Amino acid sequence: MTVALMWEARAVPGGGADLLAWAGEAVRELPGRPLRRETFRAPQDRVLVITWWDAPYDADLPELPEPEGELITRPVHRWRFESLGSV
Repeated sequence: MTVALMWEARAVPGGGADLLAWAGEAVRELPGRPLRRETFRAPQDRVLVITWWDAPYDADLPELPEPEGELITRPVHRWRFESLGSV
């Protein structure tokens, strides 16, 4: 089974580049390596990271933490999905 973990955060105004750099470093520091990883950015300084893992849905998987300091405007949003395959 493939499990996708999604992590989304909104940076303080003008802090999108800093949050993007922080997320890139945090992904590299995760214990274990995902099958795949993708990083996105959106208006309002939002950053989204999706990692794919070969694991059961309820597996204990490494997730990106909350950024320390004043990088974000609200708590991080996290979701877990089971992949149904690609088209």
